[in-house]
Amino acid sequence: METKTLEKISARTQFVNLFNDEHPFHLESGETLSEVDVAYQTYGELNSSGTNAILVCHALTGNAHAAGRINEEEVENSKPYEFLFKYNKMNLHKAGWWDSLIGPGKVFDTEKYFVICSNFLGGCYGTTGPTSLNKKTDQPYRTSFPQYSVRDMVKVQKELLDTLGVKELVTVAGGSLGGMQALEWAIMFPDFVKSVVPIATAAQHSAWAIGFNTLAREIIINDPGWQNGNYSKQPQALSSARIAAMISYRAPDDFNRKFGREIDPDSDRDKNHFGSQFQIENYLLYQGEKLVKRFDANTYLYITNAMDTHDVAAQRGTLENVLGKISAPCLNLGISSDILYPPGEQEIIASLIPNAEYQEIDSPFGHDAFLIEFEQVNNFISDFFRKNGF
Repeated sequence: METKTLEKISARTQFVNLFNDEHPFHLESGETLSEVDVAYQTYGELNSSGTNAILVCHALTGNAHAAGRINEEEVENSKPYEFLFKYNKMNLHKAGWWDSLIGPGKVFDTEKYFVICSNFLGGCYGTTGPTSLNKKTDQPYRTSFPQYSVRDMVKVQKELLDTLGVKELVTVAGGSLGGMQALEWAIMFPDFVKSVVPIATAAQHSAWAIGFNTLAREIIINDPGWQNGNYSKQPQALSSARIAAMISYRAPDDFNRKFGREIDPDSDRDKNHFGSQFQIENYLLYQGEKLVKRFDANTYLYITNAMDTHDVAAQRGTLENVLGKISAPCLNLGISSDILYPPGEQEIIASLIPNAEYQEIDSPFGHDAFLIEFEQVNNFISDFFRKNGF
């Protein structure tokens, strides 16, 4: 029994090729992809009727590693995929980003549910995106990759679920960009989705959030090392873009509490008049460098663009009417200290969805709290599942 349980929460990534020349993928932009590779992980077992599945959706620089721990076999398994391989090597033996919620006895109980997480369309962790080989040119797509939307991500996920034999979803859950996907699922496939859990997200990306992404993109494209997307090594500007984003993911009180004005004992200020001095400086520089080692700059540009164009009301009507047609029960979670997707924004989303409730994660950690405050997230979702008989 113990061996079976361990297998159910293994972190092994699987790969599938979807679509073909006769059945290409049509993007919202009007362009097509003749095929799409998708990297995904599953936990638990699908029941015979295909009705016990849960989809969890990752955020900007995340991937399909939602649960389980990366082992040496998984590192080897990912070798054909450059950035997934780099990520796995860096995070060997680390648990997935929602490991505290997925597994036997947890809120997404793998003894009861079949949990799926896929790297979304346009990612760089095994799913087709800007780093993938364009078979028509035998070169990486880079910036020739077609623009894609959150809706395109969801359509690829639906194709994956159909391939896996899933007939309906108990819930779709995710934070940030993952929450945007959850909302689109409720709108695009209302008969397929029994509930949704969007966390710290947007129905229409706000000017405030677009502003942060604009800064990140400008940092990257104005770096000479970017070379119009044709770089041979990751432009250092990706580090600076990450620093800008990290500031928006946290909260002032969190930084003040954690770092204050403490000086880093290993400061290089003597070597460079403008070198790092404060602990907060070195923390942000460290986070930036980590992303350069495991992510792709062009991919970052594409994903942030998809986030900025996200608007559930586009080509559908007013926001009130579109959200008002969501029939699935919805748990909207806000975060008390989130400056990127403020709790007031989450309350508005919940107020416009007929069968929705709003709950708030009380945390000093800002937007990242949905990846930190596991006990609160677990309790809110458990209560929501109980109320709705899941």
